[in-house]
Amino acid sequence: MQSFAVFFKTFKIRKTPASILTKYKAMNKRITKAGIIGSGFAARFHYDALKRVFSTQVEVAGAYSTGTEELQQFAEKREIKAYTNLEELIDDCDVLHVCTPPVSHEPLVVAILAKNKHVIVEKPFTGYFGNGTTDFNGDLFPRETGLSHTLESLKRMLDAEKASSGKIMYAENWVYAPAIQKERELLEKTGAQILWMLGEQSHSGSHSLAYGQWKYSGGGSMVGKGCHPITAAIYLKHVEGRVRNGNPIRPKTVSSRTHAITRMPGYQDQGHLQTTYKDIEDLAMVHIVFEDGTVANLFASELVLGGVKNRLEVNTNNHRTICNIAPNDAMQAYTPDGANFKDVYVVEKTETKEGWSSISPDEGWFNGYQHEMDAFYRSAVYGTPVESNSSLAADVMATIYAGYVSAERKGAEVTITAL
Repeated sequence: MQSFAVFFKTFKIRKTPASILTKYKAMNKRITKAGIIGSGFAARFHYDALKRVFSTQVEVAGAYSTGTEELQQFAEKREIKAYTNLEELIDDCDVLHVCTPPVSHEPLVVAILAKNKHVIVEKPFTGYFGNGTTDFNGDLFPRETGLSHTLESLKRMLDAEKASSGKIMYAENWVYAPAIQKERELLEKTGAQILWMLGEQSHSGSHSLAYGQWKYSGGGSMVGKGCHPITAAIYLKHVEGRVRNGNPIRPKTVSSRTHAITRMPGYQDQGHLQTTYKDIEDLAMVHIVFEDGTVANLFASELVLGGVKNRLEVNTNNHRTICNIAPNDAMQAYTPDGANFKDVYVVEKTETKEGWSSISPDEGWFNGYQHEMDAFYRSAVYGTPVESNSSLAADVMATIYAGYVSAERKGAEVTITAL
C-alpha cells in the first residue's frame, strides 16, 4: 500500500476517501483462477458471465473437453489454453465450472472437491441416466429406481463437499435473476409468509438430439425445464424459513403428472414444435406441499410458442409479486417483415421476428447469469454464503425424482426425502 500512500501525500490529501480505498484494494486483490470443463452452450455463457464479475479479479486459466475439435475452437476464440488433461486444469485453478452433460456431473464434482477446489455445477445437478445399456428406454424403467439412484448420487456429492474445503455452487440462474432476488429482499424486510406460488418455464422445445433421450438428459420437461421454477419456489421458502427461525422451510410432498403430447399418434405436427423426443415427457405439472403446509404449483413444457416463458408468481400474507423473467416489456419492437431483423438477436426460442417482439436488451442480466457468477466468486474469495447451494440443489433433485414416482402413480402424493 506504500505507493498508494505516496500518491495521496503528493496531492496533499490527508484522509483517504473510503470509496477510493475500496476500489484500490479491489484492484490489488488476489486473482482467482477459473477453469471451464466443457465447450458447448453452457461453457459459452459461463465464460461471457465471467467477464461481468466485478467483486474480484477472475482469470480464466483454460478449458477442458472430450470434444477435441470443439475445445480447440472454444479456446482459440477466447485466447485461453485448451487443456488435454483434466487433472492439470483442476490443479491450476481455484474454481472449476462443470458445463458438461448432467450424466457426468457427479464424478466431476467429487473429483474437484477431493482437490479442495470450489465447483460451480450446471443444472440439473445430478439424476438417473439409465442402466448403461445402449437400448435403455426411459419410458419403461421403474421410477423408484430413478429416485433411489438420484438420492444415492446426491449423498455422495454432499459427503464429498463435507470432506472438502471447497464448496458446491449450484448454477441455477433463476435464484440470482434480479426479480427473484428482489422478492428475497421483500421476504426478509416484510417477514411475509408465502402461501402459494405459481410458476412456469416453457418454450417450443430443445434443438438438442441428446435432450430427447433419457440416458443423456435424465428426464424431460420436469427436470430440463421444471428445474428452474421448482428451484426458485423452494429457494424462496428456504429464505422465508431462515428469516423466521434460521432454518429453511423445505418441500415435504409432491404430486405430479407428465405427458408426451408430441409423441401421441394423433398429434398434428405443423412444424413449429420440436418433435425429436425419443423417451421423455414434453409436459409436466407439479404440486409441492412444504413443511408448513403452504404450496406451489409449477409447470414446464415444450409446447409453448412465442419464445421462452419464465414466470413466478408469489402470493404471501402481506404482498403479491409477479416475477416476469421472460418475456417482459422492458423493450418491445415491431417489424412487418422478419427479414429486417435478420441480424438482430431478439430473444431465446422465438419462432419468428415478424410482428411484435419482446426484445430482451440484456437477456443474461434478466436471467441472472452475471449475478450468479459474481455471487459465486465473491463467496469463493470472501467466504460469503452461497444462496444457490448444495442443500438447495439436493432439495430440488429429490423433489423432481419423487415427482417422477408420483407421475408413474397417476398423481399420487409422494414424500420427498430430505438429505
